[in-house]
Amino acid sequence: MSIKPLWSPAQEQVKSSHLWEFMQAVNQHFGFSFNSYDELYEWSCQSREEFWPFLAKYMDISLGSYSTVVDESEGMFATRWFPGATVNYAEQILRHTGDKAAIVFCCENGDRRELSRNELRNTVARAANALTDAGIKQGDRIAGFMPNMPETILMMLASASIGAIWSSCSPDFGSQGVLDRFGQIEPRILIAADGYHYNGKIIDCRQRIDEITHQISSIEQVVVVPFFGHNPDISSISNAVLYKDFLSDNTELKCVALPFNHPLAILYSSGTTGVPKCIVHGHGGTLLQHSKELKLHTDLGPEDVFFYFTTCGWMMWNWLASGLLTGATLVLYDGSPFYPGPRVLWEMAEREGVTVFGTSARYLTALQKSGYEPGENCNLSKLKAVLSTGSPLPHEGFEFVYSKIGSDLMLSSISGGTDIISCFALGNPLRPVYPGQLQCRGLGMDVAFVDDRGEPVTEERGELVCRKSFPSRPVMFWNDPKREKYRKAYFSRFETIWAHGDYGELTSEDGVVIHGRSDAVLNPGGVRIGTAEIYRQVEKVDEVLESLAVGQKTAEDERVILFVRLRDNLKLDDRLVAHIKKTIRSNTTPRHVPSLIIQAPDLPRTVSGKLTELAIRALIHGETVNNTDALANPESLDFFRHLPQLETA
Repeated sequence: MSIKPLWSPAQEQVKSSHLWEFMQAVNQHFGFSFNSYDELYEWSCQSREEFWPFLAKYMDISLGSYSTVVDESEGMFATRWFPGATVNYAEQILRHTGDKAAIVFCCENGDRRELSRNELRNTVARAANALTDAGIKQGDRIAGFMPNMPETILMMLASASIGAIWSSCSPDFGSQGVLDRFGQIEPRILIAADGYHYNGKIIDCRQRIDEITHQISSIEQVVVVPFFGHNPDISSISNAVLYKDFLSDNTELKCVALPFNHPLAILYSSGTTGVPKCIVHGHGGTLLQHSKELKLHTDLGPEDVFFYFTTCGWMMWNWLASGLLTGATLVLYDGSPFYPGPRVLWEMAEREGVTVFGTSARYLTALQKSGYEPGENCNLSKLKAVLSTGSPLPHEGFEFVYSKIGSDLMLSSISGGTDIISCFALGNPLRPVYPGQLQCRGLGMDVAFVDDRGEPVTEERGELVCRKSFPSRPVMFWNDPKREKYRKAYFSRFETIWAHGDYGELTSEDGVVIHGRSDAVLNPGGVRIGTAEIYRQVEKVDEVLESLAVGQKTAEDERVILFVRLRDNLKLDDRLVAHIKKTIRSNTTPRHVPSLIIQAPDLPRTVSGKLTELAIRALIHGETVNNTDALANPESLDFFRHLPQLETA
């Protein structure tokens, strides 16, 4: 059955896009006559030794000399990319100079700051020289306990320029959550803001900073970035110095040439089932992948103003920072996206002339439920794209964007993850947008969905895999010398291909639908159901703000239990239960209908805002959730520990 697209790019939009220009450059260089994304994609996957070096050259990323493009002599698990090549992530970003704004910072309380490209470069140089003066060497770790503010990006770039390794957590992490992360990597310097704003409140972080410093013995110095004033009292923090006093007066920037796989950043898995894995990403892979995704797939360029609502504990912050590679202006926001109301981010987008607006699917769903209509209330004439990630965006979310935000937008639902610091499937300025679908698989990413035997399937649900190596795979896991954790994470299911842990399908339009995490897939009666299939239907029920579906083992089978959080002052009664079940049954199958629907006061979510089925599933089976500090609201778990309704299973 033919599906009608919600949006199709006009010919002039296609022909003026960076992706179209790249395809013409490929045609000219290699003597091809590609005229569609399908052709370009197939070539990029099958001819990696040609695609990735050409991409680097097209993006003006100099790699120096290297012995080969990809060395797979030890198998995909131990693939080496561009052995012998040298590069520096910070150097690539800071080559953009001039008085044009590089970063605009907007705070919940109304404060605004702006840094030009020259100011960014000079301040990074001062910070890098200060790190060198402090004795920081290549491979040393620098940790940031920071809001999403310019100094966070500045210190990350300063670390990268000298070959130190950056890692960050947002200040809404509890002390134990920070210790579980930074305690593993043993940073020498901690960069920390004295506080932040959220939901109309001022949160003072100084006590937590001192607690963290005392419990991580490797920290030699704390650099305190003032959030509320120029000279906060930091006498209670051991070995602390103010940011302005830490910076060097030396503005000479010296970026060290580093091996392609030299560690750039350490990111962390969610840690909801144990201590977070420390995932190390390299300079070269991050540069190539982010340049490709931001310039070609997102169509970012020097004329763009790029915003993504994120914290520094989510990989989307790294992705946002890389927007500087394209010469675009970044807009950083710190605070609640709904304070003092749902208009706040859209009024900011109007003021700053945002052209690409990024957020989470959960935010768009909440915005829709709020009744606020951005397109009606704000002048968003400069907006050309909306990006969504974090969880699958339901069909209704797609329709909301086009009816209430803007009709002529590229709505790019994107999916990848912390594990690859990038995307497997994402936007495409050459293709239409279909409801519920990610537009395409990313160039050079040989993505497929496979059945239990590892055989690829189309228009059928399967495991998301990548059949060939790609440059942004993790360099390693920290403290995993035998690479046992690494192998278990991605190669325990299929030895020769990367299994990502997502469950989805490739559509007849060559788009991608993600049905949820593989480890959260439901299995009533032996039929595999992605949780996103249920959530999509529940989103249609106006009384429900959000929901989580889990499978509970019974003596002979598995039953589906749906937990719902309702609008204020509403109670789950028989009428509403029947309405929810009817909505699900009418649009899916009887197998999708929950055996039990329970109202919950709150649902557990990670600090990056993702709802987590795994914590609830563990509790209803009498298991322990070991790492509650990975949750933004660990108190929500109390409700699920002893539910009488579940004891009959």
